[in-house]
Amino acid sequence: MTEKIHISDRVRYNIYLVIAATLWSFGGVLIKLINWNSIAIAGMRSLFAAMFILGVIKKPNFKFSYKKFFAAFFYASMLTLFVCSTKMTTAANAILLQYTAPIYVGIFGAWILKEKVGLKDWICIFAIIGGMILFFIDNLTVGNYIGNILGILSGVSFAFMVIFMKLGHEEDPLQSMFWGNILTTLFAVPFIFQSMPDGKSWLGMFLLGTLQIGLPYVFYSKAVKNVPAIDAVLIPMIEPILNPVWVFLFIGEIPGIWAILGGSIVLIAILVRAYRKPIKGKTKVQRTI
Repeated sequence: MTEKIHISDRVRYNIYLVIAATLWSFGGVLIKLINWNSIAIAGMRSLFAAMFILGVIKKPNFKFSYKKFFAAFFYASMLTLFVCSTKMTTAANAILLQYTAPIYVGIFGAWILKEKVGLKDWICIFAIIGGMILFFIDNLTVGNYIGNILGILSGVSFAFMVIFMKLGHEEDPLQSMFWGNILTTLFAVPFIFQSMPDGKSWLGMFLLGTLQIGLPYVFYSKAVKNVPAIDAVLIPMIEPILNPVWVFLFIGEIPGIWAILGGSIVLIAILVRAYRKPIKGKTKVQRTI
């Protein structure tokens, strides 16, 4: 059938992306509650997230297309590579390199999805990345090459996760995310049994799995099928900007002037992108299901 997506719907899906990114951004504060190794945290977080998502989808679909498999695989790769990158380089390097994903979506999305990325889109992409460089300028390093490479691969995985979810428009993205969380948990099993966390850490992991991963991906899954792939990776870039905001509010760490300037550039560029004027004569988009 054919569904008409109006401009008001596009705004609603953009709001879903903002909600998802806002909930993701609480990761930094919640992780401070947990005294455990990083990969074990990622695995247990994904286990709680899988249980949360299972409550939404009711039952897992065991039928796998290549699109569903690769969406789940790249989702799991993104989560795992980001944790490993964070361990081996600075947190600033890891998050900045992961959010180079719009570049890969711009390149490969045009080829695989046939979604053209125009000059204004590229200007927006590099304005956001430039703002993020300013935001993290005090913490960026050129060393820790392996960690930086893993951060780049995390960004590539993020991009291809979105691309395969867009390709599999007939699939439920939450199914891919459920199986991706299962894969992440299985990968982390050897690290989970190295030691046991305390009660406060269990609370932190429960909140990470449900409120920081599970719930936001419910919103993200509704949006990703209905917005251009480039929006699905650009708008969530408010996540790393909001992360230190919560740390400031709850822990008292004060951001520097470069962070404030860079964060302002990122937010302005995202707002311009998210609420750009529609092309004349194209107030609605035809999507065939």
